[in-house]
Amino acid sequence: MGAESTPSLRLAELGLALPPVAAPVAAYVPAVSAGDLIYSSGQLPLRDGALLATGKVGTGASLVPPEDAALLARTAGLNALAAIAAQAGGLDAIAEIVKTVVFVASDPAFTGQPAVANGASELFGAVFGTPHARSAVGVSVLPLDSPVEVEVIARRR
Repeated sequence: MGAESTPSLRLAELGLALPPVAAPVAAYVPAVSAGDLIYSSGQLPLRDGALLATGKVGTGASLVPPEDAALLARTAGLNALAAIAAQAGGLDAIAEIVKTVVFVASDPAFTGQPAVANGASELFGAVFGTPHARSAVGVSVLPLDSPVEVEVIARRR
């Protein structure tokens, strides 16, 4: 990673671009600032306003496979980046992701939440080049029956 490399350049090198900030599905805003920190609201794996998948994560018929859920977490993470970038004045105004929480709507037998959360964490690591704190939490249900939800705390430059 060169000294002139920026988060937006690294995102482009991954073949990705920030999507438009997802419209809230209830009474909240996508992100808020407090000092040099930016907190995102929970972001779902939406693309063009549509949820990419629904259901519980696990192995077996009618469940979202963990590998697919990791890709959904990556999409939700990209949406979180869009929300915090809009609040910060651009992706390059963000120094690092400090913490992320990935919620996984899990079948009761599923315990692979950390691998699902890697979908978002690996994206953040590739874009910012720094580690972050993380929680991967299994829950019974998420808004709109989404398989995953991602929220972040970022530090402004």
